[in-house]
Amino acid sequence: MSIIEPKTQDHFDAVRRLCWEYRDFLLALDPKSQSIVRLLYSRDKYKRLMDAIEVEHRPPNGGVRLALKNDLPVGCGMFHTLEPGIAEIKRVFVNETARGTGAGYAIMQSLIEACRTQGFEFIRMDTGKPLEAAARLYLSMGFNLRDAYAEIPEIAHGHLLFFEMPLRLEGANWPKKN
Repeated sequence: MSIIEPKTQDHFDAVRRLCWEYRDFLLALDPKSQSIVRLLYSRDKYKRLMDAIEVEHRPPNGGVRLALKNDLPVGCGMFHTLEPGIAEIKRVFVNETARGTGAGYAIMQSLIEACRTQGFEFIRMDTGKPLEAAARLYLSMGFNLRDAYAEIPEIAHGHLLFFEMPLRLEGANWPKKN
């Protein structure tokens, strides 16, 4: 398993394919998740996000990571500047072929380190409550649960979990090592 920073068009196309696979995965969870995804990430809005990955997540204001297993794309994740000093991690996904291999942890570790290197003080992120394994991973890596950090539609209240990780605390050792 290797985690790379995408540089080529092929790499970014692989990230896009994985992001679309992630959207399909979320749409298959449960009716409430379907409604939330369709509201927040309609097909047209999601296409615009995918078309802008290289721009929206370009250092020093963001970053993208791609997980490769035997040189095949199996996972991705990205971050962008939410506000000065605060990064938001988005679309961390590992496809079925790589679940349980540590790919999610490796992607997160690489994203956290990139956020630290780029000078962010905090990382924020969210996930749906049905994604219990993701929530456990984030908590195990040192993220803390917190209140919503952005406006969310009424339908999403009680269905999302919000996380935050400080990166610049005196003596902090983030992320936690296994």
